[in-house]
Amino acid sequence: MSKFWSRFVIITLIVIGIFCRIINLDTKAYWYDETFTSFQLSGYSSEEVTNQILDGREIGIEELQQYQNPQKDSQKTVVDTVKRIAIVEPQLTPLYFILLRFWTQWLGDSIAVIRSLSVMFSLFTLPLMYWLAKQLFQSSIIAWMSVVLLAISPIHVLYAQEARPYSLYTLATLLSSVLFLQAIKLKNYQSWFLYAISVTFGLYSFFLTCLVYFSHGIYIILTEGLRLSQNLRRFVASMIFGIVTFIPWIYLIVQGKEGIEKRFTSEQISIVRYLIKWIRNLTLFFVDFDLDPSSPKVYLIPFSFLLLLIIGLIFYSLYFLYVNGDKISRTFIFSSFFVPLISLLIIDLLLGTNRITVTRYLIPYFIGVHLAVAYLLVRKNFQISLQTGKQIFWRFILVFVVSLGVISSTMIANAQVWWNKDPQNVNHELAMIINQSSQPLIVSDFWFVNVISLSHLLDPKVKFQLVVEPDIPSIKEGYSDIFLYQPSENLKTQLSEDYQLEAVRKPLLWKLPSD
Repeated sequence: MSKFWSRFVIITLIVIGIFCRIINLDTKAYWYDETFTSFQLSGYSSEEVTNQILDGREIGIEELQQYQNPQKDSQKTVVDTVKRIAIVEPQLTPLYFILLRFWTQWLGDSIAVIRSLSVMFSLFTLPLMYWLAKQLFQSSIIAWMSVVLLAISPIHVLYAQEARPYSLYTLATLLSSVLFLQAIKLKNYQSWFLYAISVTFGLYSFFLTCLVYFSHGIYIILTEGLRLSQNLRRFVASMIFGIVTFIPWIYLIVQGKEGIEKRFTSEQISIVRYLIKWIRNLTLFFVDFDLDPSSPKVYLIPFSFLLLLIIGLIFYSLYFLYVNGDKISRTFIFSSFFVPLISLLIIDLLLGTNRITVTRYLIPYFIGVHLAVAYLLVRKNFQISLQTGKQIFWRFILVFVVSLGVISSTMIANAQVWWNKDPQNVNHELAMIINQSSQPLIVSDFWFVNVISLSHLLDPKVKFQLVVEPDIPSIKEGYSDIFLYQPSENLKTQLSEDYQLEAVRKPLLWKLPSD
């Protein structure tokens, strides 16, 4: 393939990846976690919302959604946003939410605008990936291959379109890795200071970037030995700087650790399911067709075979890198892959959690896999003299891997819901039913954030009566249809004394007879 056509294909694939990130931002289901992001931005507490609107009176969508973003006439400030994160989700750290609050105040609070910040972070990762791969391999073609694979990676397209801090986590991981290698190479105070700043940036972006810095420390030890070298001393100084600036949030994490642990230990899974989830996560960098064990076997069986092929490619890439890569690239990528993986595995074993099965926590080792596969594909297709049969085989593998990424990313870009938005998320279906009514009322005593999540899909004509269990609202007359959204057993029991309940979509949506 000529240089012209190679460049054309590379540019085309990157453009496809960018396009998949920026389209349909406002048509995808704004699910619970994203709704909670917006609720955190508003600076309100759950108690304030409970006192103001969960009193059984009739309210509209506009009043309900005032708790989604900072209001121009509100007394809530960015300090209130930070306080809410500290109390409710201290494991996330506040930088993303601070930036998003200013982003929405500047550009507006539509769903597309809120998600566009994640898109921007994701786009910034592309040049950083080029810079990182170029430092590791000293090869422009490997660097461009790395950018292509990142651009069309389904997992990164997925998180680029979500109003959560995972694209920022990827950005912080790549930025710190680039600056770390730069500091190792230049050996001056300025470069190490920039790395120290990136440590603070990373920790405040997402707490698990601490595993990235742990892998950097392991890299220095593996390349320079167990001696107090200049690089090791400056690395330790950078860590001390980052930790000291992070102490305020460490304190808040310690204060909130009981709630965090409950969140992760609520689901106990078998060792087989644990391993299957991990293997499934490992392949998400390359292929994602939104299939799971509950999917029809006619799709699941060939998809399982496909996953085995991807797993084989990944581990062969690591083997090939181990045999053929230089010490710097090999050690850095293996550290990036195995250190976060083993760390999460140890945490799971000690605490009985399932962190290694949570896809978003595995971004550092996704990047290690990404670099190894890019190295393999370039060496096999462009830099190693192979017999004609082997050349055809590896060209097929290259086209196969790229095609999987393009197809997966295109499907994600055009889908309204995906696995990451909770497999039980059917709000889009419920909203279609409710919107068909001429004058609908929704009654609920469920967690109000879920109700707000549903409201993003509803027409302005919909009204609400919301209460806190065990309160029972006095339902007004004059509505064409009265729906119960995720009602408690108490609410259904009390209302069944006066109404004949009709199941619309068990157990999420019920209907009362209306006049």
